[in-house]
Amino acid sequence: MRFGPYTFSDDAFPVIAGPCVIESERHVLRIAHLLAEAGTQLGLQLIFKASFDKANRTSSQSYRGIPLEDALPIFRRIREEVDLPVLTDVHTPDQPARLQEVVDVIQIPAFLSRQTDMLTAAAETGLTVNVKKGQFLSPWEAGNIVDKLKEAGCDSFALTERGTSFGYNNLVADMRVIPIIQELCAPVIFDATHSAQLPGIQGNQTGGMRQYVPAVARAAVAAGCDGLFLEVHDQPDKALSDSATQWPFEHFESLMTDLLAFRKTYLETHRDD
Repeated sequence: MRFGPYTFSDDAFPVIAGPCVIESERHVLRIAHLLAEAGTQLGLQLIFKASFDKANRTSSQSYRGIPLEDALPIFRRIREEVDLPVLTDVHTPDQPARLQEVVDVIQIPAFLSRQTDMLTAAAETGLTVNVKKGQFLSPWEAGNIVDKLKEAGCDSFALTERGTSFGYNNLVADMRVIPIIQELCAPVIFDATHSAQLPGIQGNQTGGMRQYVPAVARAAVAAGCDGLFLEVHDQPDKALSDSATQWPFEHFESLMTDLLAFRKTYLETHRDD
């Protein structure tokens, strides 16, 4: 299946990477250039990710991002000047059509993953749709998401696993989710950074355990995920959103080298499956 400009296969393992939210045009372009250079060095099928709005921040006082109209030229610059495909998320049904000409992948946030109008609007763009599986959904329920996308004419999509709520302020990444959803005929991308979150743990903001990002990412690759999602920042501790879990760019290449080695081993082990 196609995912943006790539096709899921043994030879194509899309990696979605970028900052949680646009903090400034200068900053997001800097991260895009850094990731593009790293992607070239590693031979990655890289898709740049940045949100223009974080509509589900824990506190109304938290930084949300920039208006959509200000984000459109930034996404265009990333595609044209940095030469990277772009993914961003949407929050209302009118937004996918407005983004149609400047991004390659429309993402549906986890808390909106069951919203039929959102799924339909994203599908109608003709672009790839990446749906974050809600942390409140079982993998079996994700089949309804796939059905809605297909009914709306979408033939290029993936589901992204980002952990399941486990009690209060905790997420658990259940690796059984990956083969279960794949059996529903949907490729599965694993979100390694959001899976390390501790939602709302600090009262007015989300915390997390960044140190476990490599562990859950390795587990997901070993379980056969079709791609990876990581939020990446040059100074994550100073990031305006998700500072506890964004992965430091300085360690991006080493982590990806490790994960690509796991991917190679997985393919060699399952070659005859």
